Amino acid sequence: MRIVTYNINGIGARLPNLLRWLGEKAPDIVCLQELKAPQEKFPESAIREAGYGVIWHGQKSWNGVAILARGSEPVEVHRGLAGDTEDLQSRYLQATVRGLTIGCLYVPNGNPAPGPKFDYKLRWIERLITHTAVLASSREPVILAGDYNVIPTERDVYKPERWVNDALFRVEVREAFQRLSAQGWTDAIRTLHPEATIYTFWDFFRDAYKRNAGLRIDHLLLNAAVRARLVAAGVDRDVRGWEKPSDHAPTWVELEE
Repeated sequence: MRIVTYNINGIGARLPNLLRWLGEKAPDIVCLQELKAPQEKFPESAIREAGYGVIWHGQKSWNGVAILARGSEPVEVHRGLAGDTEDLQSRYLQATVRGLTIGCLYVPNGNPAPGPKFDYKLRWIERLITHTAVLASSREPVILAGDYNVIPTERDVYKPERWVNDALFRVEVREAFQRLSAQGWTDAIRTLHPEATIYTFWDFFRDAYKRNAGLRIDHLLLNAAVRARLVAAGVDRDVRGWEKPSDHAPTWVELEE
């Protein structure tokens, strides 16, 4: 079973690429982020015609998350995170799919830092940590898949010295990610590829993709109940090189059925 996280960076503009990739790879479960589409503009019919059931949480111009399931229907469990009644941003969606609990998330970018956007990012991660505490210890298999907008270590970024003051790499953010991980989550990519240079995002500027000047900010975290089923993990890097791509590439894990 293949589970994927993919920041699509505008589903309207990237729909042809998404459908091509779904057709070529046939992943079982896909978590999309940054839909940049209001609820009523999500291309549900095209997704369903490709063979996927889908739920989504849209937002005009910004944010937005969706969960796709090949040949089945995701059953929604949560929409949004508790802890801030004034937060209307579409950044978290949770569902059960084929015996798995899937949390699809899009952590705020947080730049410029310091500042209000950075403070919001830290508060959002704290709310995520509160929400996932029970999921981490659940006897049921759980995967948290998404664009975390967190570079966990220096190994996960090209020229880390340039990112010290960026909201994706600041000490406060990495420490928060470590506290989340300490609940008992397994970083699938790093567990199977502890020393490899692996990126999931390449900026559109300065030929970053061609130079492989990237970041690893898209993560799949597994709780203990599913960890033993992990057999492979990787990145469909070539998708970033397609015409009119997202600046992210699909990042995946494979589990034993």
